[in-house]
Parts: sequence; structure tokens; C-alpha cells
Amino acid sequence: MLMTEHLSTPLPVFHDRDCDLSIIRARKVAVIGYGSQGRTHALNLRDSGVADIRVALKPDSATRANAEADGFKVVTASEAARWAEVLAIMVSDEAHRDLWADELAPHVRPGTALVFAHGLSVRFGLIQPPPDVDVILASPKGIGPRIREIYEQGDGVFCLFAVHQDATGQARGLGLSYAAALGCGRKGILETTMKDECESDLFGEQVVLCGGVGELIDQAFMKLVDAGYPPEVAWFECFYEVKLVTDLMFERGIAGAFARISNTAEYGAYLTGPRVINDASRKAMDDVLVEVRDGAFVRRLMADYDAGSPELLARRKALGQRPIEAVGAHLNAVAGRARDD
Repeated sequence: MLMTEHLSTPLPVFHDRDCDLSIIRARKVAVIGYGSQGRTHALNLRDSGVADIRVALKPDSATRANAEADGFKVVTASEAARWAEVLAIMVSDEAHRDLWADELAPHVRPGTALVFAHGLSVRFGLIQPPPDVDVILASPKGIGPRIREIYEQGDGVFCLFAVHQDATGQARGLGLSYAAALGCGRKGILETTMKDECESDLFGEQVVLCGGVGELIDQAFMKLVDAGYPPEVAWFECFYEVKLVTDLMFERGIAGAFARISNTAEYGAYLTGPRVINDASRKAMDDVLVEVRDGAFVRRLMADYDAGSPELLARRKALGQRPIEAVGAHLNAVAGRARDD
């Protein structure tokens, strides 16, 4: 019943015709950070007619040369906060707290708009914006470089948009204008809340997109290898074909994809999917959602960050040493040599 109620009240969706690009084009915009999201935001904004853009970086930032090569004036975060009318904060989530306290908060002027691509730092209090600034979410759904590629092709990606705080009375129009300048009005800008975006994003990343999918692939691969099957065969069946199937699901939906696969694969999916994703799996999902909602995950993230990220770095190193990585590297190298012949 609850699911039906949600489906009967879809989120508002906006397109280019609903957005006024002249609003963001008239503003002084500072993009803080020049990584995956920061570079894409800065370039797409400029190509959409925003003329007055600066990129804010630390003096020793490894991406400083990239921003300058792309033609942007590079300043410090403090300088950006004193200058900009729109501050797009595109550094990693765990860096928001110190960046805000040390460099932005002392210099942000009343009426400034703070734009975030993810709601974590506001939702969980890493940043506590003063009441005299606008707080806006413009969260394009994709990895930065791919968002840029799609924009250059004349298309866009879906974007989640929210006004968390409207101090000026103009935040909604500005936020829609900003999202449209990213190219998202070409596809669809969906209005939500920072809370819903943040919590669902963390849950989706952990349970499906990164944690769930990655672990399922690796565990299935190792199960076949431990049972005596060739690692190369296991890699093809448990890893390589994932993209083929998910591309089909993306294009046609799950039911549409199942209509295109073999009867054998379809029938097996109906029998086995619920055995792998079962009551224990759903209980784990419940636990993850609780940890996301009550802030336990963010507290652990920040504790690790404050300690120098030892857990993150150790787990990253261990992931790179899993057997599936070596098998994939070998097969990709074989494919590369074939293309060179």
C-alpha cells in the first residue's frame, strides 16, 4: 500500500523549457574542487553561457594545472567565498567539514547560494549554513566524466534537485537554472529533498551499485574458482557479462531485459534470484538503512577520515589484490594485444 501511494504521487520533473538559464549566466560562480564532479560542473556551466567562473583549489592541489589548462582562473577557497555569488562545493564529502569551518564560513556573504552535488554534509551537520544563505542540491546522476561526455553529445543525465534553504526567495529559480546549465534539463530535473537524496544515495551505493554488486561478483567468481572451474571462464560468466545484462535492463527495464534473454537464463533467474537475495539479505538491507539514517555510517566515515583513513586505504589495497583483478587484467591485456595485431 505504501509503495502504491508513493507511485501515485510522482516527483515534479522539470526540463529546459521550465528553467531560465539567464539566472545562472548573470551570477559569479566559484566551483570548489576540480575532480570528477568539479571539472564537469565548471566546463558544462561555461559551455552553457556562464561567463564568470573561478575554480577554488589549495595552492598545492594536483588538479590546479588541469583547471588552468582548461582556461579557468584559480583562487583559494577563502578568496572564492569573498567573491562568488554561487559557491558550488564539489570536494569529497568528508572534506566539507574542515573546508567550511576554516575557509568558507568566515567569508561567505549573506545572499550567497551554496550548491551541493550530494546532501551528506548538510544532512548530517558537517556543514551548518547560516540562515542568510541559500542552500541548493543539484545532483546529476552519473560519474563526472561521463556526464561531461553526454553533455558534449547534446544530451544530458537525470538530476535530483532540492532547495534546502531559501534565504533570498530566489533559490528555486537559481537551482533549476544551475541544473539546466549542467545539461540536466535535456533529460529531466526531479525535485526532492536533501534528506531523501542523501539517504537513498548512500543506501543505493552500499547495497546495490558498489557494495552489493561488487561483492556479489567477487563471491560468485571465487565460488566457481574454488569449485575447480578455470578463472578465465568464471571471470566471463560472473563479471564480463554483467555490463551486457545491465545495459539491456537500462534500455528495456528488468522485465524487458528478461524478455530478451534465453529461456534458460530467465527461468533460472526466477528460481535462484530469491534464494540469493533472501530474508537474510533483506535484513542486512534494513540494518544498512538504519545506519545511514541515524548517522552511524557518517560517524564511522569521519572517524576514519580524522585518523588518516587507515581503514579506507587498507580495504582499497586488499580489493586490488583479489584474484578477480589479476584475471581481468590478464584478459584485458590479451584483448589489447589482439587489437594491436
